[in-house]
Amino acid sequence: MNTKDAYIRQLENQISMMQKQIDNLTELILIMRQGKFGASSEKTPKDVVDGQLSLFDEAEVCADASVPEPVAKEVRGYFRKNSRTKRAELIKDLPVRIIPCSIPEEEKICLQCGSVLKFLGTETVREELEYIPAKLQIVRYTRESCECPKCRRTARPFIMKAQTPTSLMNHSLASPSSVANVMYQKYVNSVPLYRQEKDWENLGLSLKRATMAHWIIRCAEDYFIPIIKHLKKELVGREVLHCDETPVQVLKENGKKPQSKSYMWLYRTGNDDKFPVVLYDYQPSRNGGHAVEFLKGFHGYLHTDGYSGYNKLEDITRCGCWAHLRRKFVEAVPGKKASGTPPTAAETGRDYCDKLFHIEDQLKELSAEERYLKRLELEKPVLEAFWCWLDSVQALKGSALGKAVTYAGNQKPYMENYLLDGRCALSNNAAENAIRPFTVGRKNWLFSDTSKGAAASAAVYSIIETAKANNLNVYTYLEYLLLYMPDTDWQNHPEDLDDLMPWSKTVQAECRA
Repeated sequence: MNTKDAYIRQLENQISMMQKQIDNLTELILIMRQGKFGASSEKTPKDVVDGQLSLFDEAEVCADASVPEPVAKEVRGYFRKNSRTKRAELIKDLPVRIIPCSIPEEEKICLQCGSVLKFLGTETVREELEYIPAKLQIVRYTRESCECPKCRRTARPFIMKAQTPTSLMNHSLASPSSVANVMYQKYVNSVPLYRQEKDWENLGLSLKRATMAHWIIRCAEDYFIPIIKHLKKELVGREVLHCDETPVQVLKENGKKPQSKSYMWLYRTGNDDKFPVVLYDYQPSRNGGHAVEFLKGFHGYLHTDGYSGYNKLEDITRCGCWAHLRRKFVEAVPGKKASGTPPTAAETGRDYCDKLFHIEDQLKELSAEERYLKRLELEKPVLEAFWCWLDSVQALKGSALGKAVTYAGNQKPYMENYLLDGRCALSNNAAENAIRPFTVGRKNWLFSDTSKGAAASAAVYSIIETAKANNLNVYTYLEYLLLYMPDTDWQNHPEDLDDLMPWSKTVQAECRA
């Protein structure tokens, strides 16, 4: 090969590399535009699903037309429940205030003959929903004192005073109801403290956001942390867990700039037919060692995303998330495609994932043992076909499809571990759904001022999300804990905390939604 031919070959290679780079950058721009302006739903279009689910049903393709069709049987119809809830069902639990509308005595005269009218009955004309605004009042505790008249004038006078409930915080206006309301507004309704400050002003009290923040931190440290430690013992004793993490900004973190990222970690129990536990844990970094420390004593199945920090965990079985894997292929699906063309490689990868989720949806009512056996029968062949197909994909390095293929190959050791136990899940959606309330709240209050505030937020979120998972009224449970924890001697009698757990009979009776 002469110098001219070598130069031409070099230019061709350079042009090819530049074209690949242009394609990757173009694809990246389209993905960014889709993320910013497009629909966030990852659902597969309905017309695509129907055609592509049959892609895996080889029996349909190989069907023999000479075989007689099965006898058609008449199936009885069924009544579809009206999706619209009736008004009577909506208001059945609300108290009723009746406003009687009567005819004045002097007007109870017949306009035709002049006779006195007799009472016939009453009828309901209409019903309206009345809103009663909140109001503030001071609760003043007084206690009775008694003395012994005989000992009064002796050297040892005897005086007895009545017992009073322990206050949340000494020399403070904080009460279980007021602190529960502040927590509920911020962590359930995502109302920042500076907005709550205005609401308190409208009710007639100048309550500063610094005071409310102090209430949250003190009550979380004094009353919620013992509850969470008790819940944590329950969590690490389970055999199936889910884990996730998300960034949070803390302005005053020791040794870190205000713009740097800290992390909120989420741990929750899986589908083990026991009472659910959802716990948040604030940490200044994303180091996998935080998960190792938090899950000390846990030896079971842990569902995670593809973050490599979880590899630090030992003596556990890590289960990968097919929802994350599917998302990689969804991102690689071209935005526009001519009708009638065969599915792209990205669509085929997505459809394999859809097939697994479709089968999994059919197995959700089975017991863990039945689900284990059915997965081996129905899902194992799909998984084998997927990995064989993946080996045949030639994807452009650096492209969205190339990243999806690389991610799938790297996560392969964890992606089939859910087959080992029927209690395991196909995805880590349980953790993602549990951490979503925090991400929604973060959009409103944006950041935490101090690490103490972030840790307090983790404690309150833990109580709230565990209460939700156990079908409790969140505000009622917060107030319940703040009412009884000050007088609970949990340091000397930790077993007393059992009665305050979300699944205890007393709590379920008092706080059930």
